[in-house]
Amino acid sequence: MERLYPKLILDALVNVRYPGNGKNIVECDMVEDDIRIDGMKVSFSLIFDKPTDPFIKSVVRAAEVAINTYISPEVEIKGNIAVKTRKAMPAPAPKMLPGVKNIIGVSSGKGGVGKSTVATNLAVSLAQKGYKVGLLDADISGPSAPLMFGLEDSPIYMEEVEGRNLIVPLEKYGVKVLSIGFLVDKEKAVLWRGGMASNALKQLIGEANWGELDYFVRDMPPGTSDIHLTLVQTLGITGAIVVTTPQEVALADARKGISMFQSDAVNVPILGLVENMAWFTPAAHPDEKYYIFGKEGGLRLAEKLGVELLGQIPLVAGICKGGDDGVPVVLQNTVSGAAFMSLADRVIEAVDKRNATLPPTEKVEMKH
Repeated sequence: MERLYPKLILDALVNVRYPGNGKNIVECDMVEDDIRIDGMKVSFSLIFDKPTDPFIKSVVRAAEVAINTYISPEVEIKGNIAVKTRKAMPAPAPKMLPGVKNIIGVSSGKGGVGKSTVATNLAVSLAQKGYKVGLLDADISGPSAPLMFGLEDSPIYMEEVEGRNLIVPLEKYGVKVLSIGFLVDKEKAVLWRGGMASNALKQLIGEANWGELDYFVRDMPPGTSDIHLTLVQTLGITGAIVVTTPQEVALADARKGISMFQSDAVNVPILGLVENMAWFTPAAHPDEKYYIFGKEGGLRLAEKLGVELLGQIPLVAGICKGGDDGVPVVLQNTVSGAAFMSLADRVIEAVDKRNATLPPTEKVEMKH
């Protein structure tokens, strides 16, 4: 056969068309000016617009066939065509909130079980123990952190950090706090479509200056909804705490909440169950217990599902008053305050155990 030379190679490649526009690859300037010939061995590069081009493999194969068909089957071309791209792959997005070590989702199967009270007092308890703590009130339907922290009339500011304008979380009792409640009129109901609520939460998470945190507590909406999916898709959750009361109706809904986190689609570890309003204790008689909502329903559910019972929180008048006055009960010398400090210890242990036995948390990738 005749001696090989670059023009011969280009003439053969004219017969290869790029499926994206129907033109031949020489006309499209897809053949790099780096043709090398060593005896019967030929090598060169093809240039594509982007590394994700769906036609890369088929065009490379077609070029190999063209060389062997229009020049000679003796030409050694297979495996000698390199692929280059005009547009480099985008750099991976920086990790959201790199300074946050652990993210705890506090959830409940239904409203009215004291989920926000547990989330607030857990966050303050952790801060009282010397940890750096943040609390995101993501309860769209009933944001209560502004009231429970006494921050209802506090304005929200922005600050520039490394060229980005970020929301500055408010800080009280050693806890950095942001809430949907800071963005709406406290006298009006929150009537947002799912997309609006999701975007607002993403902004409070990713466009706020949370800084370094040991624990980032998320007060999640009750039940199961698309807001829960937004929260687990935006940022991975280290583990979830599900709050219930001893009542059967609350336990049934708590079971559904645990099932959501344990589903294959979400797969968030369960740190444990908290039984709120476990019994009523009169302030004047701290040793007395009245099981007005049933007895040890949370304990039975935890044993049945094989999850930890992190704590049983008694019902005392100070919890309600503290929440209304913006002074969490954990800051008061009460039976409930001691119970929340004990809960914080159990949560710390549960998080440490989870981190020692499971891989680092990743955000959930939902498959459509």
